[in-house]
Amino acid sequence: MERKDYKIELLTEMLGTVPMDPEVYKTFIESKKPATTEVEDEYLTVDKIEEKGWTGFRKDENGLFIYDYLIRGFLKAAGEVMVQGGVEVQKEKKGIMVSERLKAVKSKIDKYVFVFPRRIYLGVEVPDGFIERPLRAMTMQGPRVTVARSDYVKAGRILDFEIVLLPQREITWKMIDLFLTYGEFCGLGQFRNGSYGRFKVM
Repeated sequence: MERKDYKIELLTEMLGTVPMDPEVYKTFIESKKPATTEVEDEYLTVDKIEEKGWTGFRKDENGLFIYDYLIRGFLKAAGEVMVQGGVEVQKEKKGIMVSERLKAVKSKIDKYVFVFPRRIYLGVEVPDGFIERPLRAMTMQGPRVTVARSDYVKAGRILDFEIVLLPQREITWKMIDLFLTYGEFCGLGQFRNGSYGRFKVM
């Protein structure tokens, strides 16, 4: 197997993805209870919607971090986009090398591409700030508009990680490097379609 170190720099703020509601599972179960006509029994209150809509980062004694699966998930999403754009792989057929479009890229990344360490630290102990944006939700009293809140780490933060590539003939380092360039357009974390979490490889 081969290993390669990567260092990426955030180009825009990256938003946290971890629900800050300490009882998010209980809240989900309660939301599935049968409906009632009693207003006071409304399970999904506006306050609870706001709490559910707050996301942040995981933290331990070394500071804020993301898990390795966020990078792998990004590689799979980027791989799908790049394959649709015509990324090809060289294969030998009957002694002749031919080019074919890479198939089942997500499955191949699951099998052959691994990210280390498990916890990728963001270099800070607390978020750099938070943003809020409107969030529309349907409650038992009808539609409500509340605010979604996300903690962020600012642009310029550096993330270090290692990618391990198992021996095979389809996913190459050149492809991984290409997939990572997609981070300049669609990055990591929450609200990526709002241009948050974009990054570049250093």
